[in-house]
Amino acid sequence: MDRCSPDGPLERACALGPEIAAAARAIEETRRIPEPLLTRIHDARLARLLLPLCYGGEEVTPVCYFETLSEIGRHDASVAWNLFVANSACLITPFLEPATARLIYADPRAVMAWGPPDTQRARAVDGGYIVSGTWHFASGCRQANWMGAHCQVEEVDGSVRLNRLGRPVVRSFLFPVEEAERIDTWHTLGLRGTASDSYRVANLFVPESRTGTREEPEKRRVAGPLYWFTQQGLYAVGVAAVALGTARGMFEGLLALARTKTPRGMPRLAEQSAIRALVARSHARLSASDAWMCRILDELTAAAADTGAMGLEDRARLRLATIEAISSAIGVADRIHKAAGVSAIFHGDGPFERRFRDIHTLSQQVQSRDAHFEEVGAIMLGHRPEVYY
Repeated sequence: MDRCSPDGPLERACALGPEIAAAARAIEETRRIPEPLLTRIHDARLARLLLPLCYGGEEVTPVCYFETLSEIGRHDASVAWNLFVANSACLITPFLEPATARLIYADPRAVMAWGPPDTQRARAVDGGYIVSGTWHFASGCRQANWMGAHCQVEEVDGSVRLNRLGRPVVRSFLFPVEEAERIDTWHTLGLRGTASDSYRVANLFVPESRTGTREEPEKRRVAGPLYWFTQQGLYAVGVAAVALGTARGMFEGLLALARTKTPRGMPRLAEQSAIRALVARSHARLSASDAWMCRILDELTAAAADTGAMGLEDRARLRLATIEAISSAIGVADRIHKAAGVSAIFHGDGPFERRFRDIHTLSQQVQSRDAHFEEVGAIMLGHRPEVYY
């Protein structure tokens, strides 16, 4: 169901679909989105879906974001993944000084890339911080113009800055891409077009004004129900959208294959009862996951407040919907790949092989961990873990 406006992001994504699909092989081989497709993506404002309106963004509803990314994922998982990461980076802006957010996103082609936090520390100094370290998995960094680094903070006296839970603060430090050294490390099974390389900085001064933390919802500077959702929750929505879109692309490929392929010594695929059952079950699983995602996102949006952040039970509901969608998509993809036989084994050919590698690279990412089921089950049984953001 299209929850976007008639001329909104989903319609723009649909219009770009054939061009994205045509470029998919080149995107994988070069690990870049080529021109003029990249310009068309920026013109469609698809990297600004979660950016606040006050900073020139779209500030769409979560369900519109989910459906738009899923549509892009039908055509190419790497493009959808990079747009999920670029939009996720926009979620730091409500916690930044407004002048910094405007500086970064004044450029209509602005993209910020970063890797997840580890044990790196930034040293507090007069007026800002000194940042050194190496980070990994910076999806889209080859076409970004700003970078971010997430660090713990070492105070002047050598102590580690703590948050309200007594744990080390994780702060985000932002700087132009030219100030980082990119390291070509992204040689992977799939999602090759994301170019999720590593990067490093050494003794880089970052002024206080170009930093922020997502750990304190009460310090959010931009109001609105979209930013009541946690960043981790919207991260999971993005991964679920890419997974379901990728599996849907494989499903559509199976429909086309079944109508034309007659395996040696067997009836045409479309005439085989096992394939007919697989088609029906795959459609049901993908449609059920999509419908549940949309229902949860609609319900949470209706309950969202302009300030603060969603509570533990709502976070658990969203987490369960996203991990089930991801798991269902991977399961459907596996069964379709098997059913396609040798039609799914040739590199760069057809609707199966690249998508199979892409979804099994996605399956290794933190949002895809089966441990999320355990965590949600614990909450349902009364355990209350400490949650940051």
